Amino acid sequence: MGNGRSGQSGQPVRRIPVSEPSLSGNEEKYVLECISTNWISSLGKFIPEFEGGFAGFCGSKYGVAVMNGTVALQLALAALGIKEGDEVIIPDLTFVATANAVRYLGAKPVFVDSEPATWNIDAGKIESAVTKKTKAIIPVHLYGHPCDMDVIMEVAEKHSLSVIEDAAEAHGAEYKGKRVGSIGSIGCFSFYGNKIITTGEGGMCVTSDAKLAERMHFLKDHAMDKVRKYWHPELGYNFRMTNIQAAVGVAQLEQIDKFIAAKIRNAKLYRTLLQNVKGLAFQPQMTWAKSVYWMHSVLVDEKEFGCSRDALILGLKEKGVDSRPFFCPMHQLPPYKGSGSDKDFPVAAQLSRAGINLPSSVRLSESDIRFVCDAIRSIQK
Repeated sequence: MGNGRSGQSGQPVRRIPVSEPSLSGNEEKYVLECISTNWISSLGKFIPEFEGGFAGFCGSKYGVAVMNGTVALQLALAALGIKEGDEVIIPDLTFVATANAVRYLGAKPVFVDSEPATWNIDAGKIESAVTKKTKAIIPVHLYGHPCDMDVIMEVAEKHSLSVIEDAAEAHGAEYKGKRVGSIGSIGCFSFYGNKIITTGEGGMCVTSDAKLAERMHFLKDHAMDKVRKYWHPELGYNFRMTNIQAAVGVAQLEQIDKFIAAKIRNAKLYRTLLQNVKGLAFQPQMTWAKSVYWMHSVLVDEKEFGCSRDALILGLKEKGVDSRPFFCPMHQLPPYKGSGSDKDFPVAAQLSRAGINLPSSVRLSESDIRFVCDAIRSIQK
């Protein structure tokens, strides 16, 4: 896998990263085509090809490619008219981009605790967070497992709220047979280097609403008038993806089913090899869900396992295995201080304290996973 390096003895030391992309398809061929034809910027054939192909994969009609997953969220919010003073409900346990995208528009993110069954936003607690200022809900399909979308959509319909799915970590995951990203008004994805498919940096908004798609295409290109060149009737953004990024995306999309199958296969092997290790708990998969296991995520019970989550991370690092902790809850971060305490978000706080993401690349071999699991067992006390 190319993850070894020489130790003091001169022998290779095995190094297993938490994630790395697989670029073994037509990525180089398509990128070289961009270069040879000089179509390297934000125009070119690969952009609409990637937009249409990925939207179709998600079960949506339209795709709007952008420069990263964070601006995908910001663009979706802007297209839905979210503005200063509005409130948007999001999970407390998520990557900070979800909250930041709301704040960039002057709106207020309102946090809701996680629920233990899936680690996602507690759908049963969303309605109590709705106020007269609430305009949207952003459920996050955490670590590849879908949220309970029926309950979320019912609350949204009851209170006339928009739903933006943050599916950055869940390409191809399914809720009751429907691909995530296609259930709410807009689905937002990331193609960062550690995602299931990547364009290096990059993102996508998908929707089946033609007017929303047109609005997002307009806003992402400086809000330039289609007819009158260099006429900008309102404030827009430069959120465009390059043709080179899209070329990589097209090549990645050709392999997405293989990548998802590898994620699921690796997750099953992890669970088989670690099932008898006391003090470890896996992210459940609900009967109505198809998880894509973006990260293979585990909770560490310090008393039963014999050491803390942080001690396990350090121990794995010493053995050449990369890992990482769960996200910090939003209410603990300095920009969002005053939003509550651990007592207000007990599940999110506990998940964050106990959670570890193990190596999850699609390039992992069975030997790699066995090495990781052996390392975990050797650290357990």
